[in-house]
Amino acid sequence: MAALIILIVAVIVPIYFTVIKKNNKSTGAAAPAHTTGSGGGGNPGNSSNPNNPHTLITGGDGSLVTTSDGSTFTYVNKFGGFWYDDPKDPFNDNAQPNSWTPPLNTTWDWSKDKVYGVNLGGWFVIEPFITPYLFEKYVNQSINVVDEWTLSQAMAADTAGGGLQQLEDHYNTFITEQDIAEIAGAGLNWIRVPIPFWAIDKWDGEPFLDKVCWKYILRLFGWARKYGLRVNLDLHTIPGSQNGYNHSGKSGQIDFMNGVMGMANAQRTLDYIRIITEFISQPQYAHVVPMFGIINEVLFTTIGKDQITSFYLQVHEMIRGITGIGEGHGPYISIHEGFQGVASFAGFLPNSDRIALDVHPYFAFGGGSGSDPISSYSTMACGWGPDMNTSQTAFGVTAAGEFSNGFNDCGLYLTGVGNSHTYTGDCSKWQDASTWDQSTKDDLKTFAMASMDALQNWFFWTWKVGNSSTTNSVQSPLWSYKLGLENGWMPTDPRAALGTCQGLGAGGGTPFNGQYESWQTGGAGAGSIAAASTAQFPWPPTSIAGAGDPATLPTYTPTGTVSTLPPPTVTAPATAAAINGWFDAQDTALAYTTVAGCKYPDAWNALDVAVPPVCTGTGAKRAALPEPAITSLPMARAAVKRT
Repeated sequence: MAALIILIVAVIVPIYFTVIKKNNKSTGAAAPAHTTGSGGGGNPGNSSNPNNPHTLITGGDGSLVTTSDGSTFTYVNKFGGFWYDDPKDPFNDNAQPNSWTPPLNTTWDWSKDKVYGVNLGGWFVIEPFITPYLFEKYVNQSINVVDEWTLSQAMAADTAGGGLQQLEDHYNTFITEQDIAEIAGAGLNWIRVPIPFWAIDKWDGEPFLDKVCWKYILRLFGWARKYGLRVNLDLHTIPGSQNGYNHSGKSGQIDFMNGVMGMANAQRTLDYIRIITEFISQPQYAHVVPMFGIINEVLFTTIGKDQITSFYLQVHEMIRGITGIGEGHGPYISIHEGFQGVASFAGFLPNSDRIALDVHPYFAFGGGSGSDPISSYSTMACGWGPDMNTSQTAFGVTAAGEFSNGFNDCGLYLTGVGNSHTYTGDCSKWQDASTWDQSTKDDLKTFAMASMDALQNWFFWTWKVGNSSTTNSVQSPLWSYKLGLENGWMPTDPRAALGTCQGLGAGGGTPFNGQYESWQTGGAGAGSIAAASTAQFPWPPTSIAGAGDPATLPTYTPTGTVSTLPPPTVTAPATAAAINGWFDAQDTALAYTTVAGCKYPDAWNALDVAVPPVCTGTGAKRAALPEPAITSLPMARAAVKRT
């Protein structure tokens, strides 16, 4: 995620429960006129493709959508939204998901626009409870399949069963264009998209299917553009693992900024963040991907807050060195609060440039019994509101990147493959939505709406949960927005959530007035972090958890080839030459790679190993980045290059 690290803040929750991330892991007012970008504002009606008069290039509710494979579906959007897809103008940002959300070609105003979003979890980063059918096939086999690392190993060995091609089949089918259309039709306006670092590449010894998912991520960007949805792109996996969870690449230990290979893994992570930033900062993608979550759920308690702050500051300087400073120059940088609570982030890196704080409040993983009435959780969810309000002022832009209807931890593989539940009742009820009566559904809807009302800017986890291969049904229904819409326990209009907590008598606190300090949203003062802060949080940090002085640890050398992300194939001549996957032509630094002759420890298993010799890479450190420069609002690429 120059002077900005988007911090997405965690809410300080009431004392009676603990917020812990899963370790398994009627229309509104018209949108404002567009201020930047291509295309005009307003619904243009149902227009035809001039190359094929029988195929529409734009349409609203009731229009017929033709997909790339020739199939069709009817677009349902009762909120004034419309799609736009012109082959002659493939980067047109005219689409609008609903009447109250600005079109993509219009600047998002954090003082008044609200994020109503969903995650596309389990798509590009595999999680057992979201795609149980991928894991069930290999349960009780020779490889203990618990995460994407072991799943990849099992699939690679199963050539007769499809091998790793099974993952590409999943990328191609799990989320479809119609899903994206339905998200827009549900009154939502953002999607948070977890992606793995192996979308770029992998290193020797890593079993992942590398580079393959990128073309499907590009396809998603096209769909998001078509339906007017903004993307919060989240780097969910990190070399060495930042949290030891099964959605970090490999479950178990943490080797990112922890242990003997902690510094080397951080260097490699910087390259991945840089490569992604270069791609999404291109003008063709800047409106579609206006937020970048640079690292998901890093565990401060293991790595250390000062150490992570040093990393966040380094990333901020690197990103703003690429994009320039101020509104319109690159994405917001979203950072997770590390389960520390919003209070610990008040005044964090003042005068940084557009850092947003990410919080993931969950009841399911707090260790409680989950046996209280659902209505009690609605009241507790409302307790998040005052802390979110405070954070908007004390920190800046704050959003809930994840939350769910999971008031208990019931769900197939929800706590991990083979793990038990803390819920003291019978989980079978909560794993089978077909047994829920109307009263249960009503209580769940109130719980969802109370959460939405309190969090204000939010992304539900997750849009879709796949069926179990043994029951042919969703076994974690509390976590599926799509299933809730179809069966009546999610609101059909997210705006209906406004005022829920007040109606429950569970409001309180001073509502946020919508006024941020100018620098918090890229205005005056942004990118001018005080020297005291930069001195307090140097890079490299003064120590690495579990290993001491980083100068004594194995590191990589910046002499490698950069693995750039390829752009899509574009046939329209006006745009084809303008996109190459790399925004800043002045960024010519090489990538980190291994030092010749060095035998490095296993980068994913190096907490208790000896430090090897001749592995510091001190003879070829990467040149320092230029200071981020304040630049004018971009109208063309040259206006925002690094200076």
